[in-house]
Amino acid sequence: MTAPAPAPATLPVATARQTRVRLRAALRGRWPALWAALAALVLDSALTLAAPAAIGRITQAVADHRGTGALTAPVLLLAAVPVAGALTGWAATVLLARVVLTVTARLREEAVASALTLPVDLVEAGGTGDLVSRVSGDTERVSDAASGALGDFCAAALTIASALVGLAALDWRFAAAGLLAVPVQAYTLRWYLRTSRPLYAAGRAADGRRASALLGAFTALPTLRALRLGPGRLARVEAASAEAMTYEFRATRAATRFYGRLNIAELAGLSAILVVAYALVRSGAAGIGAATTAALFFVGLFDPVNTLLGTFDSVQQAAAGLARIVGVTLSAPAPDRRETPPEERPGAGLAVHDVRHRYGDGPEVLHGISLDVLPGQHVAVVGATGSGKSTLATLIAGVRPPSTGSVTLDCVPADGAARRRIALVTQEHHLFLGTVADNLRLARRDASDEDIETALTAVGAEEWIHALPAGADTTVGAGGYTTLTAYQVQQLALARVLLLDPAVVVLDEATAEAGSDTARTLDRAASAVIEGRTAIVVAHRLSQAAASDVVLVLENGQVAERGHPDELRSTGGVYAGLWNSWVRGRG
Repeated sequence: MTAPAPAPATLPVATARQTRVRLRAALRGRWPALWAALAALVLDSALTLAAPAAIGRITQAVADHRGTGALTAPVLLLAAVPVAGALTGWAATVLLARVVLTVTARLREEAVASALTLPVDLVEAGGTGDLVSRVSGDTERVSDAASGALGDFCAAALTIASALVGLAALDWRFAAAGLLAVPVQAYTLRWYLRTSRPLYAAGRAADGRRASALLGAFTALPTLRALRLGPGRLARVEAASAEAMTYEFRATRAATRFYGRLNIAELAGLSAILVVAYALVRSGAAGIGAATTAALFFVGLFDPVNTLLGTFDSVQQAAAGLARIVGVTLSAPAPDRRETPPEERPGAGLAVHDVRHRYGDGPEVLHGISLDVLPGQHVAVVGATGSGKSTLATLIAGVRPPSTGSVTLDCVPADGAARRRIALVTQEHHLFLGTVADNLRLARRDASDEDIETALTAVGAEEWIHALPAGADTTVGAGGYTTLTAYQVQQLALARVLLLDPAVVVLDEATAEAGSDTARTLDRAASAVIEGRTAIVVAHRLSQAAASDVVLVLENGQVAERGHPDELRSTGGVYAGLWNSWVRGRG
């Protein structure tokens, strides 16, 4: 079965060099512990030679009909080896864990931190599934490989080296016979690496597309049910799952062939060892004890060789995952560390200059928008659905950069250093599992109980907060003690803004969910939030526009009108028509 060609990844995948650079940075400060772990592994590998050597001595003593005294030392050695091996293995495991867990935790933190700063357009273009699969599945795969495959690889490599040294010490011909398996193993590994590398890379990308399909279906489940679109969406999920499974099956078939060829190499090597042992013992060049030891040395290589070569399977998967994780960090914007940008002119206000925007390769949705907002000025943005209001709000808030043109705050790009001075509140809010106070302290960690109480009072939430079992310390969110209404969650979102205390507030229909009995409360809360601040309000109700300093009317992505609300009502234009329709609707 031929797998479908993978779609191009939206988020980039790091190159091998970029991945190595990021890995070295994560290992900074952990090298002493890593060298100590390798030293413990060397000692543990050397101990693996003791048991075959002891058995060989016992065999030779029996063949020579020696007394029981000749067996004492090798038997004691056999008894001591497991104890010593357990101690060295324990030390190596602990030391490696200290390195691996620290490094993988650091990589995970970098990936998650970078994911939180990714441009919205980049995430939305490929679906959140690709991003989720990178910071969860790929990170988990790298963590598992680092904690398991790294130790196994080092231990196996050192055991193989020790066994080859032991074979050569017995007789160089034993080592030469054992090396006959190497060409088969080398060819098998080379074939496997060439075959599996693109399979694992494409498979991880397919996993991302499967996650995107599943998340899209789960997120839109109510709509799919209402419009009876389930079968079509299910077909897309099934197609994405079938593509991902295709790569998994191909990878499994490649691994099966890989281990089958390794078994052929083992047969060739062991046969050569036995032939050489027979010839040497018969000629008197070696004793039966040495022959036994040599055979046991080589048999003892079966597991380490398979482990060593088999870890390339985990390494291949981890390498593909690591490149995708580092790709997330490469996509994140570089932090702006300037305390005060040299071009900043405090008090210059918010400036939108000839902004145009399109989503991906789609049509342009904003056409040359320009707007100057003085510090402390309130601007209402109104227009019909699809006129571009929410897109303009996200550009002003710095959530996404405009396709062309610029948005600046005090002459600093809104999507750069100025972004932390702008807060965006939409009608879509998320309540995290935790207390009400925990949810508010997301905006300001050092907020005191008094600060939280003041913010809740300002948005009119103090009454229902005090009615909760533990007040602001009540656990809310998915699985929490109390389930909050959309109206209450909106109030908490507005209270967060008060704690954040930004210079500019962008409200994108932040009170649109309110019913008639709560609209006035939320409007008062929004007024408290924007008081004394520059504000851009995407107005759901024209009562919000009536209290603004400037009204900007959008129509088909262009500015149709602008001016004071009283002036626009008297001109009989687009805003006047919207106002009259709204007034009639209220009546």
